[in-house]
Amino acid sequence: MIIQADDPIVEIHDLTVSYDKKPVLWGVDLTLPKGQLIGIIGPNGAGKSTLIKAIMGLIPNSSGYIKLFDDELSNVRDRISYVPQRETVDWDFPASVMDIVLMGRYGKLGIFKRPRKVDREVALDSLRKVDLEGYKDRQISQLSGGQQQRVFLARALAQQADLYFMDEPFAGVDAATEKTIIKLLREMTERGNTVVVVHHDLQSVTQYFDWVLMLNMRLVASGPTAETFNTEMLQETYGGKLTLLSEVGNLLKQGAFPSREKNEQVKS
Repeated sequence: MIIQADDPIVEIHDLTVSYDKKPVLWGVDLTLPKGQLIGIIGPNGAGKSTLIKAIMGLIPNSSGYIKLFDDELSNVRDRISYVPQRETVDWDFPASVMDIVLMGRYGKLGIFKRPRKVDREVALDSLRKVDLEGYKDRQISQLSGGQQQRVFLARALAQQADLYFMDEPFAGVDAATEKTIIKLLREMTERGNTVVVVHHDLQSVTQYFDWVLMLNMRLVASGPTAETFNTEMLQETYGGKLTLLSEVGNLLKQGAFPSREKNEQVKS
């Protein structure tokens, strides 16, 4: 089930990506709508992170083309922000929280220019939005995993982009941090930003996302979550290997997904 978006902000045609001549993604065709919170789901090794990296031009494509804002990436790069997986970053790098967030302003500064007062104000406001204003002078290595994730999010906010790609922003964070992040992402889309998120928790998909992509090396489904995220598409995406599949199917039928906070309260 692949539904095309009206007036798409992202357009991908016949995209194939290979590592060592082995296809990781192949024949991906899709369009994504503007101003929505979009989830990318699929099993491990399905190509979720690869898709984002290909869109961002971080890895070469074997075939196909990608258009953003109906243009080439090189012409619109300053309108796009990318938040990588936290595990891929060297957190021992000697930098303060404010230093990291100010990196989001570099595209606005030009070469060799120093951050201005307005850049520091934007960075501070971004930290305020993720509840880390009081940590601005702290070394990034001294923060918890959830706090580091929020610093990355603040850096993306400071960039003031139109289109955001985030690779598992909820990984390794507690329920309170996840609630803070999803609230912020919702506010961003309400302002007209588009946010694309690689996500692994199936139980929160219907709560979080307006639109969902379902990947397993090829595109299984893409469209509004209410139409696309169903038992049939889950079965095709995960191949019946997911132990949670029957539980998710039952919850879909009931229309009731438990919140993560309730789950954690039950465990505690």
